[in-house]
Amino acid sequence: MKALRFREFGLPSVLRIEEIPRPEPGDGEALVKVKAAAINPSDVKNVAGRFSGTTLPRTPGRDFSGVVIAGTKYENAEVWSSGPGLGVTRDGAQAEYVIIPEEALSLKPRTLSSEQAATIGVPFITAWFALVRAAQLEPGETILIIGVGGAVGQAAMQIANWRKSRVLGAARSSDPIAGAVAVINTRTDDLRKRVFELTDGKGVDAVLDAVGGPMFERAVGCLRIGGRQVAITSTGDRRVSFDLVDFYHNLSRLIGVDSMKFSPHDVSVIADELRQGFEANILKVPAVDSVPFENAVEAYERVANGTAGAKQVLTFS
Repeated sequence: MKALRFREFGLPSVLRIEEIPRPEPGDGEALVKVKAAAINPSDVKNVAGRFSGTTLPRTPGRDFSGVVIAGTKYENAEVWSSGPGLGVTRDGAQAEYVIIPEEALSLKPRTLSSEQAATIGVPFITAWFALVRAAQLEPGETILIIGVGGAVGQAAMQIANWRKSRVLGAARSSDPIAGAVAVINTRTDDLRKRVFELTDGKGVDAVLDAVGGPMFERAVGCLRIGGRQVAITSTGDRRVSFDLVDFYHNLSRLIGVDSMKFSPHDVSVIADELRQGFEANILKVPAVDSVPFENAVEAYERVANGTAGAKQVLTFS
């Protein structure tokens, strides 16, 4: 089979399409013929060597859709997944076939194409875990999403609206975003002041910080008494500081979420929940740029240099 491979860490130019043996599933595993595989910014970081634990040589790619051709669960059915360890400790989905734990599989939403289903994985599963399991966001509560314009931020805003929560967005512009009550410009506005103005002086019930770094302390200051903040990444400096006395006097809670730590069961359960939202036309996938597999390296370069106008999704004939 053909597979995208990297034998050293570096820029997308280290990637090559190679012919390798088709893998065989073991107990509890399924062999999936891949129809579409998305490229996430985290895939670019993985190829660059920024993930701990990645072994070489390796096929990258975490998010995909396809058809099960061998296994005891969902055989011959269209599925999608974001398999734990894919592209890091086991070969990923940017290949004609992929091996995946059967427990991680979920049926593809009927309303989505294969390319659209391949985009759901990392952004929506991370957002769901952060809001529903970590922050335990309730109807009527207000959440501040830092980085609301990004893939996870957009997914989180949709999920929060689905759960009947109120969304305040924070981004590098104040352009309105459908689904957010207001968008606060982090370059020109006083974030804490605007948040408290928009919450009658109370602060937000929860923060999803999809930026980290210099935004971390500013986000903490936006919490109401007893509020909780979920961190999923850190842009720039990974070390942050904040006033610990103010933090504990406010009864604040800080929760970390790492999508690489999700179990196969976590992935499938959340995927099944999300499928209901997509099939009910409540949740929407981002714009897709379908890229023939033979042009995978060029697609990686667009993601790496920020020129991709839409989600890059590799397709297989």
